[in-house]
Amino acid sequence: MIAASLAVGLFVGVLSGLLGIGGGTILVPVLKLGYALEPIVSTATSMFTIIPTSVSGAITHVRHKTCLPKLGVAAGVGGAITSPVGVWLATRSEDWMIMVAAACVIAYSAVTMLQKALAVPKAGKGSGEPAAEGEAASAPGTAASESAAAPAPVAAPALPRVTTRQIVLAFLIGMVAGVASGYVGLGGGFLIVPMLVTFVGLPMRLTSGTSLISVMILAVPGVVYQGMLGNVDWIAGIAIACGSIPGAALSARYITKIPERALRLAFGCFLLVAAALLLVDQAGVI
Repeated sequence: MIAASLAVGLFVGVLSGLLGIGGGTILVPVLKLGYALEPIVSTATSMFTIIPTSVSGAITHVRHKTCLPKLGVAAGVGGAITSPVGVWLATRSEDWMIMVAAACVIAYSAVTMLQKALAVPKAGKGSGEPAAEGEAASAPGTAASESAAAPAPVAAPALPRVTTRQIVLAFLIGMVAGVASGYVGLGGGFLIVPMLVTFVGLPMRLTSGTSLISVMILAVPGVVYQGMLGNVDWIAGIAIACGSIPGAALSARYITKIPERALRLAFGCFLLVAAALLLVDQAGVI
């Protein structure tokens, strides 16, 4: 079981670093189906594992300048305020209500992200953002292309300036994600990522790391609450975290090398599979 937990953790960590999720969207189904834990224990243990996974990925994103820390902190604080409310609601809900709610929210996020993915041109390179200046400068036969061939390292794109409006939006997004996170035991990235893309207008190369910063903050109060209630399976959570920590750090290093469209499609498809698994399990098919 320890080897399986490490493998699950590694997989969750890789997804976390690439897609900006804490990993709860895969952990809740895995803990429910693979570990045969009660729904409330599955969600609580998932929330616990989310924290070290998110911290690992967020640190790497900050180092590589693929996130906006101010927005991440704003969303995290907003979520931390409301996540205990979600936990409180979960403790007073039927098990089937928690699982169905998780599946519905995940499915909604999946559809939203897939719509955004289909809107991104296939020709987009790297993060999917316009690279007109860089491509023009490296056109064959130009002086710029000769200088570009020099061994000097290519500078990372400058991070955009964060506005007050974006900070307020991120805080409100975090509050919504916090309630959902506490209730269904997910880190909140399943909502934060598509909402940052839709309402704040961030590209996926910045959204993933920003989301992880918020997730590692907003999950803390919920985990403390669930731990006090005795709903966390600490052994399973720690075993999975041992695999997820290096996985998140590794994948976060290479996010800029993956096209924007591919990231969004992967995120949307992943969420659809997770939602389907929860619904199928709840229906008693498996």
